[in-house]
Amino acid sequence: MSAFLNQISDLMRVRHYSYQTEKTYLYWIKKFILFHDKRHPKDLGADEISAFLTHLAVKLTVSASTQNQAMFALLFLYKEVLEVKLPWLETFTTARRSERIPVVLTREEVAAVLSNLRGVNLLMANLLYGAGLRLKECLRLRVKDLDFGFRQLVVRDGKGAKDRLTVLPQTLVEPLQKHLETVKMLHNNDLKIGLGRVYMPFALDRKYPNAAREWKWQYVFPSPKLSRHPQTNEAGRHHLSESGLQKAVKKALHATEIEKMASCHTLRHSFATHLLQSGQDIRTIQELLGHRELTTTMIYTHVLQSNRLGVKSPLDA
Repeated sequence: MSAFLNQISDLMRVRHYSYQTEKTYLYWIKKFILFHDKRHPKDLGADEISAFLTHLAVKLTVSASTQNQAMFALLFLYKEVLEVKLPWLETFTTARRSERIPVVLTREEVAAVLSNLRGVNLLMANLLYGAGLRLKECLRLRVKDLDFGFRQLVVRDGKGAKDRLTVLPQTLVEPLQKHLETVKMLHNNDLKIGLGRVYMPFALDRKYPNAAREWKWQYVFPSPKLSRHPQTNEAGRHHLSESGLQKAVKKALHATEIEKMASCHTLRHSFATHLLQSGQDIRTIQELLGHRELTTTMIYTHVLQSNRLGVKSPLDA
C-alpha cells in the first residue's frame, strides 16, 4: 500500500497541492482502504465509497466539513489517480452542515486578550485582528509581502489558492520593522554557516535557484529552530508552528476570564464584525477577508442584527 500512496503523493506534488492538503488526502485515502480490509481502490466502486462516507456521517458523526474532506480526497483518488469517473458520488448521504453564528469578541475583550500577550505572539495576534488574517496566512507571510509605504500586506496563496490585499495597521508598522531587524540578523547568521535557504513555492526554486537565500523571501515569523522540509528534506528555517500562538491565545483568554469559545480565528471574526459595526461596506470586508461569496461575509451581519434592529427585551421593560 505504501507504494500506491507514494504514487498519489508524487502526483499531488506535480499538481502543486499544498503539503497540508497532501497529508489530509493521504490520511483519508488510507482510512478508506483500511475500512475495506486493505482492498485496492480499483476493485471498489460506488457502494463501497457510499458505505465509507455514510459511516463517517452516521456512525462517527463527523462534521460536514470533515466528511467533505474525505469526499474530496476520494474524488482526487478516482478522478486524478485511477482516472475513473464518479457521477454516482452525489448519491450518498451527506452530513448536514450546521449554520453557526461566529464567536466574536467585543473591542474591550480583544484589548483584554492582547494585553495578556507578549513578544512575537502579541505581534501575530495583532495581525490576525488588525488585518483579518487566518492563522496560517499570518505564519506564511514573507518579508516581500509587507508594504509599509502603502500600509498594506499581500496574502499569497490563501484559502482557495487566491492572493489578496488587506490593510496593514499603522500601529504595527514600527513594531514590525523592529521585529524584522531581529529576523534579518538571524538570517545573516544562517547565511554565514551555509544555510539561510527557505522553502520556495511551486517550481520557483528551480527557476530562481538563488532566490531561496534572498532576504525578501524569508518568513516574517521564522522558527527559532532549524529543521528539514518534509517534502524536499532540505535543511532550513521554516515559519513558526500554529500551536505556539494557539496556546498563547488560549492562556490569554483564561487570564481574562472570558467564557466565550474563542480562539485565534475569533480575532479574524472580530476584525470583520468591528469593521461592519463602524460602518464599513460589506463588499470591502468581503475583499479584505478573501471570501469568494458575499453570503459568507453576510454571516457577520447576524452578529449585529439584534442591535441593528433596536430590539429590546421585554424583561428590560
